[in-house]
Amino acid sequence: MVTIRLARGGSKKRPFYHLTVANSRNARDGRFIERIGFFNPVATGGEVRLSVNQERATYWLSQGAQPSERVAQLLNKAAAEVTTTEATA
Repeated sequence: MVTIRLARGGSKKRPFYHLTVANSRNARDGRFIERIGFFNPVATGGEVRLSVNQERATYWLSQGAQPSERVAQLLNKAAAEVTTTEATA
């Protein structure tokens, strides 16, 4: 089964996560099919907190990929930010 999940990176006490499409049998930080974004929970100042390639995420979801609970929340938040940005433009 293909899943969309977070793969941890960054250093000790400074986590950084990549949104990856991977086989569910592979290790969390192991082999992946594609990276579709990132999440930086400790972003401060002008740093970007969340970035998602919406086209690729939609593609993988249409192919049957199952997002983890946290990734589903992040995808909803990213979609809401895109619609908010388009509404103000």
